[in-house]
Amino acid sequence: MSREPSKHNIPTILLVDDEEMVLTSIKSFFAIESDYSLLTHTSPVQALEDLEQTPRSIDLVISDYLMPEMDGLTFLSKVKQRFPLVPRILLTGYADKKNAINAINNVGLYQYIEKPWDNGNLRLVVRNGLEKTLLLRQLQNKILEAERTQRELSDVHKDVMRAFA
Repeated sequence: MSREPSKHNIPTILLVDDEEMVLTSIKSFFAIESDYSLLTHTSPVQALEDLEQTPRSIDLVISDYLMPEMDGLTFLSKVKQRFPLVPRILLTGYADKKNAINAINNVGLYQYIEKPWDNGNLRLVVRNGLEKTLLLRQLQNKILEAERTQRELSDVHKDVMRAFA
């Protein structure tokens, strides 16, 4: 499902990889292929600091696995604490299926993509991840709306019971 981006609903992707060339490559690809807003960092520590200091909403996170300051699983785990509903994608040059399964189970990883990646596959995974974010936010809003309606009905019920008591 495609959606028309506007200034208010352009998806924001956080991309963290210690290799500037990877960041540039993915950023250039999405600049051509989409209207996504990409926030890029070569440091997972700096990315986390920026997330803490800026009241910014992100829609999807892509992180490299092996980085000097912090591995991608640790980084994604910390992102999950702040943004539990945001899909997290691990990008790695190591085809270690055991770590991938561990990441999916422990970090709630949305997807695992091996380097070198296929641009078509990356586009599809990101689009589906962003769609998941949109649907989860819509569901969250419906739940809040239902809870509000339930409280209002409960208040009306109490008022009716007081009126006839």
